[in-house]
Amino acid sequence: MEHSFGPYLEIARIQSEMNKLFDVLLEMKEDADGTSQVSNWIPSVDVCQTAEGLILRAELPGVPVESLKLSALGGALIIKGERPRTQPPAKAKFHCMERIGGKFRRVVPLGTPINTRDARATMRNGVLEVFFPRVSNRRGEEVAIPVTRIEEAR
Repeated sequence: MEHSFGPYLEIARIQSEMNKLFDVLLEMKEDADGTSQVSNWIPSVDVCQTAEGLILRAELPGVPVESLKLSALGGALIIKGERPRTQPPAKAKFHCMERIGGKFRRVVPLGTPINTRDARATMRNGVLEVFFPRVSNRRGEEVAIPVTRIEEAR
């Protein structure tokens, strides 16, 4: 049976683009000379939840692992790094230049409690994958508490 998500995929894409826009707006800072400091580019991410935990995948082609800094704060993952800028050959005339380099910072709200102590991150073929194991006892869940009978001494 084939499932068609139709407009839902487009809505999710638009929401992702809006999140990126707000990330950029939140990151804007002014230096003393009045110039704005903002990320040159923002990597695309996917976040999914499995029975084992939460998986985040970010597209980071050309970003050296050594430049990556990951941190978790307030239910969000912060990804920082830098992709080297392309140096054009001397006297080159570009017809098209779309690949952006430079520093980036992406804050990804995870929307669920995460186990940051046992998180694992790997980079393969330009894709960063961060795995957060499932939190065994989230606040708000019903948890059974066993009752032990204590006999009174006479």
